[in-house]
Amino acid sequence: MFTRTKIICTIGPATSELKTMQHMYAAGMNVVRINMSHASHEEALNVIKNVKLINKKTDIKKGPISVLIDTQGPEIRTGDRETSLDLKLGDKVNLTVRDEVDVETSSIKINYRGLINSVKKGSRISVDNGLINFKVLEKHDEKLLCKVIDGGKIGSKRSVNLPGVRIDLPSITKKDKIDINFAIKHDVDYIALSFVRKIEDIQNLRKILKRKKSNIKIVSKIEDNEGLSNIHSITKESDAVMVARGDLGIETSLADLPNVQRRIMYACSKWGRRSIVATHLLESMIEKPTPTRAEVTDVANTIYEGADAIMLSGETSIGKYPVECIKFLKSIADRSEKFRTLGYEEKLELSGDWEYLAKTARDLAESINADGIIVITRSGYTANLVSNAKPFNVPIYAFTNERSVHRQLSLVGSVLSIYQKSIVDNKNNMSKIANTLKRVFSKKKKLKFVLISGMFSEKHSDAIRVVNF
Repeated sequence: MFTRTKIICTIGPATSELKTMQHMYAAGMNVVRINMSHASHEEALNVIKNVKLINKKTDIKKGPISVLIDTQGPEIRTGDRETSLDLKLGDKVNLTVRDEVDVETSSIKINYRGLINSVKKGSRISVDNGLINFKVLEKHDEKLLCKVIDGGKIGSKRSVNLPGVRIDLPSITKKDKIDINFAIKHDVDYIALSFVRKIEDIQNLRKILKRKKSNIKIVSKIEDNEGLSNIHSITKESDAVMVARGDLGIETSLADLPNVQRRIMYACSKWGRRSIVATHLLESMIEKPTPTRAEVTDVANTIYEGADAIMLSGETSIGKYPVECIKFLKSIADRSEKFRTLGYEEKLELSGDWEYLAKTARDLAESINADGIIVITRSGYTANLVSNAKPFNVPIYAFTNERSVHRQLSLVGSVLSIYQKSIVDNKNNMSKIANTLKRVFSKKKKLKFVLISGMFSEKHSDAIRVVNF
């Protein structure tokens, strides 16, 4: 069952073993996410090695797995704790910025030295995606006395938000630079840059990648109002954009979050960039074997908006039912994709001949009821252009001779990526493509495709044609 929408899974303690990852791949996992807020380099390397092992035996009907490294970014987090702290409504607790590791058990260490100066008496501080909230009562040199207004258990390295406050931290921290170099060394496919606020944040990362001669793609995570206000310039500079709903739901109005999501999805469609929706997709399945009705509807609406990919976090990193989560997403996508998207792709800014040709390939494929669109590509550029047009019920079969592109296309909506050692558009290689697609469509005798290629032989110069196998 091939679906347009790709599934990104965060790997954590519950899923880091090779056997579990193999089951997740079989269920429909397309991209592995490694969250560097929690993972060590040793843990990350183990996941990367497992992905490489799985990719050696890639299922032709599923494609390879790509690897996404998610930077911690200029995040504010709680410190490490030996035990969780159970906070009740009305409790008073100190939030401290002291460097000592062993603060009082009733205190919560925060890793942001500027915390004290950033807030004022009466300010709200949110922890763990807004589940726990404090009100500042008193300010002292190295601590804040706060009142618990929403309680719960707080553990190590929980995210901290200061709604309405601009954080004075660099877009790429020292830790991020170390993690980025790790990602480059091990040839991962995507780097998700956290808390992207302006176009310069992406440009700074691109400079690092260029110096290292890396072709890693950049995912910009939109997590606050500043990033949202610059969404169009950020999107144009990025390869993909993530709707990071956890922080967005705190930094913006929670009631406005669905509209914020649509603004970002619209920008991705307009500028032809990949879109990812993350956070709380099937949150209830961390503990339960089935999702809520609201979660199913949320996922379906995200698919109607034309998301390239949907991302699981705690559901697959620490949850009890990681494989079941993937199966549910796959099932929801299969049914939801029988309906057309909301049509954001029709607002795509067409600026060149190839973009018009890609849209034409979609229109032709849909009008003749083609089995798919064949794209022959070296860089992945043409495959991305056709994906931008979001063909309805028409898969894109992208043939490439570049291993990195083969993996990166696993994040691109509607695309099934297929590696072929030679992709020169001639009779011999078209025969190989035909044989491959006959394996994909093993139960169908007659096949019809629209072919669009950015690779031309000495004998052919046509960009689009109909082929029958």
